[in-house]
Amino acid sequence: MLNVAVIGTGSIADAHLRAYLDAADQVRVVALADLTVEKAETARERFGLTDARTYADVGELLAAEDLDLVSVTTPPSAHRPVAVQALEAGVHVIVEKPMAPSLEDCDAMLEAQRRSGKLLSVIAQNRFRTEMMRLKAVLDSGKIGPVAHTRITSEWWRGTSYYDLWWRGTWASEGGGCTLNHAIHHIDLALWLLGTPHAVVAMMTNAAHANAEVEDLSVAILQYERGLAELTSSVVHHGQRQEIVVQGERARVSQPWEVVAETAQPNGFPTSDGNPPLADELEAFVAAIPPLEHTGHAAQLRDVMTAIDAGIEPMITGEDGRRAVELVTAIYASAIERRTIDLPLAPEDPYYRSGTLVERAPHFFEKSASVGALDGDITVGGSS
Repeated sequence: MLNVAVIGTGSIADAHLRAYLDAADQVRVVALADLTVEKAETARERFGLTDARTYADVGELLAAEDLDLVSVTTPPSAHRPVAVQALEAGVHVIVEKPMAPSLEDCDAMLEAQRRSGKLLSVIAQNRFRTEMMRLKAVLDSGKIGPVAHTRITSEWWRGTSYYDLWWRGTWASEGGGCTLNHAIHHIDLALWLLGTPHAVVAMMTNAAHANAEVEDLSVAILQYERGLAELTSSVVHHGQRQEIVVQGERARVSQPWEVVAETAQPNGFPTSDGNPPLADELEAFVAAIPPLEHTGHAAQLRDVMTAIDAGIEPMITGEDGRRAVELVTAIYASAIERRTIDLPLAPEDPYYRSGTLVERAPHFFEKSASVGALDGDITVGGSS
């Protein structure tokens, strides 16, 4: 039985707590921490964690509790100090997305992980979805041939008041806008499905949120050896549609799942009936892949627990989290500097460092409100 603590009891902590309670045969939540200890106490009551203790100070929690694992669910700017502190205390860590606002922060966390010998994982729960596992299997099979083009749309919608929450809407506290904090899921999926691009070019703007410094819309083009991918990151799209469309040499596959396969006439134009045999083959291939027993946070946290018990790496490591932040950083650097950014980013690059975005990123608007909490449920939508 693993002893677990959750550090940061804002809205996303609920997903971790539900996942731990779902695996009550493997873990027990023994402590909750938040700068506002009343929030931690409210979470304890809401989830019926009568035996869990609450703390306002992370150091006090780590010193007082016999812990195996902590979930770090604080705002992004606090991920590095909290994760490093926990790792140095000899505790395994799983940290919410994004891993951190800068590569410098990510590397400090990875170095603490190496020194400690403990596990470090970063939330990328969308990999743990049946349709994503199936899409990954299709691409890995090579059945659609070399990939020519991929369209990735991470389209969300948020009202203006979304950025009134105290830590949102500034480069210093949130680390960025929709590219870092919303599209990070699809950026991780792009890296998982396609690999790391060679270069990035991007533009960004704030089209609809006059109370935030950060971007609410960005569009990037990713260059691979032969193919290209285009990535839209947004919190201004009504309808909240998320989609991944992969165009291979032999067929198109997408999530939500769809397969289209063309064959050519002698003149190069497509035949009228497409390529039903290949489409049927792909449909059968996907249908043979069984659905996941657990999905989302519940599946990823179970994977982490299994990795701890077995002494192996989890499916998603700190290095995976770093790669996603590197691609986000390249998008920001390209948009700010108005040039193509080659990957990987070296430690000598100014955008590697903490603080460069605060220094160089445009303030599209100034943050005009700062409240401690917002009423209402977290809702997600669209076809993701």
